[in-house]
Amino acid sequence: MKQLKDEALELIAYRLKMLSDPMRLKILHTLQGGEKSVQQLVELTGAGQANISKHLSQLAQHNIVGRRRKGLHVYYYIADDSIFKICDLVCKNMEKNMQRFNDVFG
Repeated sequence: MKQLKDEALELIAYRLKMLSDPMRLKILHTLQGGEKSVQQLVELTGAGQANISKHLSQLAQHNIVGRRRKGLHVYYYIADDSIFKICDLVCKNMEKNMQRFNDVFG
């Protein structure tokens, strides 16, 4: 394995931290279907506008989502779809572990 500098490890940890919040995952899952306005995300997630805006700002700051303005509205979209590869790996691993758990404790 390649030796990473402390700064690189910090960046990686922060990137993973961006995926560690359930609301951010919900927002990303919602955006997987295509770009949405803040208001659409509020309606689709059931979260408050301030909460959605805070998470979108964090995700945008780390280039996970992008945004574009059209008139009075701001639309967000997935800027780095590699995050879904990470999520898929985690989900597949969890599924495998759950299957083992079910096999043992049936």
